[in-house]
Amino acid sequence: MIVTTAAFGSHRLTLIARVNEHGHPMLVEANWLLAGNSWQHSKSIPKLKKHYKLTEQDFTFIDTNSLSENEPSQALLIEAIAQLTAYFKGELQAFDLPIDMSLGTKFQQQVWCALQGINHGETISYATLAKRVDSPKGFRAVANANSKNPFSIIVPCHRVIASDGKLGGYTGGLDKKEYLLALEGVKCKP
Repeated sequence: MIVTTAAFGSHRLTLIARVNEHGHPMLVEANWLLAGNSWQHSKSIPKLKKHYKLTEQDFTFIDTNSLSENEPSQALLIEAIAQLTAYFKGELQAFDLPIDMSLGTKFQQQVWCALQGINHGETISYATLAKRVDSPKGFRAVANANSKNPFSIIVPCHRVIASDGKLGGYTGGLDKKEYLLALEGVKCKP
């Protein structure tokens, strides 16, 4: 697993990529890095270790300035950073990156796929998302699946808000959710 962190203004993300069994690079995480934390504090690291039977030595941190286009997983991280940079500049509305959702349960994967159907600048409620995944009474389960999303921004869980128009929750922090929605031109109730 190749790990890097990237800064976008005052916000930082941990990005992790791997090459799958078919030799294709896949993004396995793009998550907020909380102030004062290093990439080792990522909520996905313990899950990745268990899921792929990894140790600490299987994670290699490479500074973004040292990533190589010649190595497939590093080239993917470079592309992810380029797309995220374009998103934060308002130049990109949808991501085109190969992501590995296998860390999630079938239900979580179903929710994460449904999240990708929410357009830039659009918001839906947890109840609406629950209906979209054929679980009309499962808005709490949908909210829980949202909180486990390992692809912040790329799989846009920030576009799901409470039925009353308020922000609801967000694993990266409500300040980031509000920032992302404002970046996309959405105003939410305080």
